[in-house]
Amino acid sequence: MEAARRGDRDAFNELVRATYRDIYALAYRLTGNREDAGDVVQDAYVRAYRAIRRFRGDSSFSTWMYRITSNCASTHLSRRTRQRTEELSDDVPIVDLRPEQDPSLRAEAAVLRHHIDRAIRALPERLRQVVVLRDLHDLSHSEIAAELGITTSAAKVRLHRARQRLRTVLQRTTEFGADQAALPDQGQQDEAAS
Repeated sequence: MEAARRGDRDAFNELVRATYRDIYALAYRLTGNREDAGDVVQDAYVRAYRAIRRFRGDSSFSTWMYRITSNCASTHLSRRTRQRTEELSDDVPIVDLRPEQDPSLRAEAAVLRHHIDRAIRALPERLRQVVVLRDLHDLSHSEIAAELGITTSAAKVRLHRARQRLRTVLQRTTEFGADQAALPDQGQQDEAAS
């Protein structure tokens, strides 16, 4: 870290290699598709490289990168003129926490993951950010607040609202089937979250 702050490109490249996977996963969760995630990650690392000398070390490099990535995703999504969605393809690996190799369990896990990803992508950006940072990157409420520039109370409220929405959508999905559980469009959700 110190070498990167002094301008050592190799040291910065090592930091990129060490954090890239998590940063890309965060960007993907926030944007909902690979192309946007790639753009956000590239922008985030460029911003980090330009600002590395000002990094005070109050948090870890990866936590600092989470904040930069969240900000880049927010900027990217607000600039995007049309909404794009991309369904998960069959080649996306599914992590099955059960050791059994039962194909039916794997199929159920794939369907569940699809519904969860779809529900997360449908959340308004401000709610999606909090869910991704808490439930996927395991940041505390205070860390989320610091990352997003909000109060800890606001982070807790947003997380509660996001989880309520996810629960409602996922319950409708399981009760009525995926085709019946229509998700509201992004514009309606953004208005409701304001």
